[in-house]
Amino acid sequence: MLAIRLTAEPDRLATVALPVRPGGVDDAPAEPVPAAVALPDGVADTAAALAPLARLTGRAGEVRDQLRPGAVPTRLLLVGIGEGDEAAWRSAGAALVRAAKDETYVTFSMPAGVSPEAVRGFVEGLLLGSYRFRLGADADAPALTGVDLAVADPDAHEQAVELARTTARMTRLARDLTNTPSSVKNPQWFAGQVAEAAAELPGLGLRVREPEQLAAEGFGGILAVGGGSASGPRLVELDWQPAEAATHVVLVGKGITFDTGGISIKPVPAMKLMRKDMAGAAAVIAATLGAAALRLPVRVTALVPMAENMVSGDAFRPGDIVRHYGGLTSETTNSDAEGRLVLADALAYAVQELKPDLLIDLATLTGANAVALGTRTGALYSDNDQLAKDLLAAIDAAGESAWRMPLTADYVEHLGSDSADLYSAPTQGAGSVLAALYLREFTGDLRERWLHVDMSAPSWCERDDAELTRGATGWGVRGLLRWLATLA
Repeated sequence: MLAIRLTAEPDRLATVALPVRPGGVDDAPAEPVPAAVALPDGVADTAAALAPLARLTGRAGEVRDQLRPGAVPTRLLLVGIGEGDEAAWRSAGAALVRAAKDETYVTFSMPAGVSPEAVRGFVEGLLLGSYRFRLGADADAPALTGVDLAVADPDAHEQAVELARTTARMTRLARDLTNTPSSVKNPQWFAGQVAEAAAELPGLGLRVREPEQLAAEGFGGILAVGGGSASGPRLVELDWQPAEAATHVVLVGKGITFDTGGISIKPVPAMKLMRKDMAGAAAVIAATLGAAALRLPVRVTALVPMAENMVSGDAFRPGDIVRHYGGLTSETTNSDAEGRLVLADALAYAVQELKPDLLIDLATLTGANAVALGTRTGALYSDNDQLAKDLLAAIDAAGESAWRMPLTADYVEHLGSDSADLYSAPTQGAGSVLAALYLREFTGDLRERWLHVDMSAPSWCERDDAELTRGATGWGVRGLLRWLATLA
């Protein structure tokens, strides 16, 4: 990960970047922001002259490049910071690392009086915008290894930088887990990755249930979905339990390491990206690890039901009746609606055995999410107005996006089956809403303290955009960590 250094006396000055902001009136050219520390002679004047000549607007993420042979610095970058809020600074950081990828070091001159929020956003942008995933050799890897932040008082911003580092490190972990191809990634592999990450942080507890334990304890949904694969299912339980915790949060994440659709097989175009069907699992694991790394005084338990939904003689069938943990039964109408079956087991277990104060699940659950809200926004469901408001605020502050959707009462009747307690996937009504209503049936007396996010669409990005890079986004990690910090 890119090295970030705070310094009041910058000494690596071959490449220097300065922030610029929009002019004070309509159509006025951008203007450089006064620096917090002294810059080499002539740099400020060059920046002031270059901004109007380059027709800079100062919008967040805009970059202009000036070579200065024989001078110090030899390369000057002007980076737009827009209105200067945290999101704009995040975009600016991502734009800088892309523009300077061929340099070894860049010194960025922070403005005088810069806020901790701006520093945090900028560093997150640097670290997330520089993310790359490859399993093979990378001949085109960026040369950039470090960014120095020139500030008047480095100590005043160390906490903001550390928050950004931890958030970015966990988001990058979630991206790595999600991007890993399913030829490598199966339930056993994922559980091993969690064990390795947990071993690096003190105070974490880990339990992994293998197929025999799942059968003995009655996790019928996980076993049904994983039954068609040669790679057996798992239930991963990761627990951060600090002594001073007054609140217990359970985070449940859908962990389908590959989804063929089962007997209700997907067409090839819909199957190509199904390595991302465990992005919810990656997010809740990374958020729990982040809570431990930040030593947040909140108990956080991540529950991750892992399975590979394959086609074989042992695969479950449409019309099968599955008995979930705790006894509720589902008539499976579509084997491509498998995620809700594994989540149902995990939710029921959390309610009956862990008895948390709050219960949150994240899942790449439906394509209907993208139909309703597009590719960048998760669909959030809850009967708890305050919980929904608080999590939405944290998601927004973190630079992610979600929208609250209705739990439509009229649709509940569609869940009724003649042969079981519930249909797993009724065909009437809105798909994402019905999936949420189905999950709610497994929340018991935590129904009023439960929240579900359908985040299939925003878990993946087709092109680089601000701090997002092509591929897995790690959606949910940043928002959950912000929210958990408010509980602390």
